[in-house]
Amino acid sequence: MEVKKLALHDNAYPLSLATIADPPKELYYLGAEPSSWLSRPRVAVVGSRGVTPYGKQVTENLSRELVEQGVVIISGLALGVDGLAHTTCLDAGGLTVAVLANGLDKVYPASHARLAERILGQGGTLLSEYPPGTPSLPHQFIARNRIVAGLAQALLVTEAAKKSGTLHTARFALEQGQDVLAVPGSIFSPNSIGTNNLIRSGATPVTCADDVLYVLGIDRTTSKSNKIHGSTAEEQTLIDLLQDGTADGHELLIRSALPAAQFNQTLTMLEISGKIRALGNNHWALK
Repeated sequence: MEVKKLALHDNAYPLSLATIADPPKELYYLGAEPSSWLSRPRVAVVGSRGVTPYGKQVTENLSRELVEQGVVIISGLALGVDGLAHTTCLDAGGLTVAVLANGLDKVYPASHARLAERILGQGGTLLSEYPPGTPSLPHQFIARNRIVAGLAQALLVTEAAKKSGTLHTARFALEQGQDVLAVPGSIFSPNSIGTNNLIRSGATPVTCADDVLYVLGIDRTTSKSNKIHGSTAEEQTLIDLLQDGTADGHELLIRSALPAAQFNQTLTMLEISGKIRALGNNHWALK
């Protein structure tokens, strides 16, 4: 696939990028031309590379619901939250845009090469300000974040530690006059210090996808119910708890009031039947 180029003075150059401080003089892209999705609602979903089970669940749930409302997901193809946002968007049949910090002749990280192929295969775009052959250097990742923010109408930070690089993206978004949204986390979790601090500083707290849709000015459309039903009363008990937001296995055991053996058997059957999935670290979520 041929790498195409847009110069700052071209009519097809994204207006939202042309007006930021230090706009890219050139944009290189693979896949769909930016003009094909710039007219759609767009949210940048970013966060920590070392994502926790909580951050994983939040990122997947919010990304999926936003995609169901026609929102384009923009991120940086990095490990952690970025990759989860892209993957969830594709799994939900949505359109996603990845901004790289190197030339488009090579995907970084290499482990996301298949993800990059999926993005292109489903009508998305890979984009960079660097010409083919440019390696990924540390300062380019920070510079890349101003493009991630500039292409979106709002920035959503789902999980970030105190010194997360994601906070650079939030700073760029604020400088560009974009709405910054953040998911609150436990006050005891170091992985949520960054998002909690953003909220303390004025970012919009997000507890559901409707909070993001409100900022975008989107009225949620009614979709067919995807409610999951259990085959037994015990299965339904766990499903109801998961739908209410309980994800920790120990908490599920306590709140379900099921004997340990029956709890473990029910959890196993729900996983085998494809109704729930393991998030890691004894955390669970509905499929």
